[in-house]
Amino acid sequence: MKKLFKLLSLSICIVIMGIFFVGCSKNYSEEISFFNYGENIDEETVKEFEKQYGIKVNIETFDDMETMYQKISKGAGQYDVILVSDALMPRIIKNNLVQELNKNNIPNISQMDEDYLNLEIDPGNKYSVPYMFGTVGLIYNKDVVKEEVDSWDILWDEKYKDKIFMFDTYRDAMGAALKKLGYSLNTTNLKEIKEAEELLLSQRKLVNPIYGVDNGTTMIPAGESDINMIWSGEGLNIQDEYPNLAYVVPKEGANFWIDSLCIPNNAKNVEGAEKFINFVSDKKSALRIADEIGYTTPNKEARLEQPEEVRNNPNAYMPKEIMDRCEIYDDFPKDVKKLYDEAWINIKSSN
Repeated sequence: MKKLFKLLSLSICIVIMGIFFVGCSKNYSEEISFFNYGENIDEETVKEFEKQYGIKVNIETFDDMETMYQKISKGAGQYDVILVSDALMPRIIKNNLVQELNKNNIPNISQMDEDYLNLEIDPGNKYSVPYMFGTVGLIYNKDVVKEEVDSWDILWDEKYKDKIFMFDTYRDAMGAALKKLGYSLNTTNLKEIKEAEELLLSQRKLVNPIYGVDNGTTMIPAGESDINMIWSGEGLNIQDEYPNLAYVVPKEGANFWIDSLCIPNNAKNVEGAEKFINFVSDKKSALRIADEIGYTTPNKEARLEQPEEVRNNPNAYMPKEIMDRCEIYDDFPKDVKKLYDEAWINIKSSN
């Protein structure tokens, strides 16, 4: 998540337009507040919703789910729609921060693929509607990397010394190591966590990987790295722009994530929120959003409208044998998170 690569220029344009059109806003009968993870919705969809319903959409963004959670839990902001990650969903439901949905007012949930409904994070989708999903995988330079890339193993190949990019997040880096070892990326077993730590320590010594987050999306097209960990949306977008680059989901499996839309318990405009969620869940909106953002849509009807090279791409819409090896991140309790934090500190402080 993670997912802002294509929208930097759009964000700049929105700011510029706002400067020119101050004082020229339309008259709206009501409004809703949308707390969104980055700018991962396209401007045209928002405009169409506002025009159709006469509801102004005020968008505030955050760049970290824990930051969002703290704000919501403390009542520091009042929103009508919020974007919630899979890992955070059980906690936000358990603590009664979101309300049960009236699905009679959100009929477009029927357009969602069954594979992305009724997950453990929200059985029966009582509180959430899937919005977009993706994976953490690998992108590599085919001009340099000549062997088949289908495994996390390549991140430990000495041939690519100083040309490997790793995410600077303990869940993603540790997750790759755990999957390479054949373990769950949600393991709570201290022995397995230590093995993953040692594997990442050996990687530091052997290939001196580069750690970062968004800078990986510019490094590999520029030739500054040859193999990167990357989120699928960015990976698929870059692959489209640069024929020498290719995105893959490793055969051992990876993190599968799904972001969903919820209505907070203290929402002011529940009816408007329902209309908005239903609108962006429609085939037309979902197709446009997926095309703009670059991430895969859970809307089965929108997928059918996507170009063949997108809807049949196994690294976007994964086959069952790969999907079964992927996992959603668990929201670790404090004692388990401490184990990972200690391992991560050791990894990052090593030379």
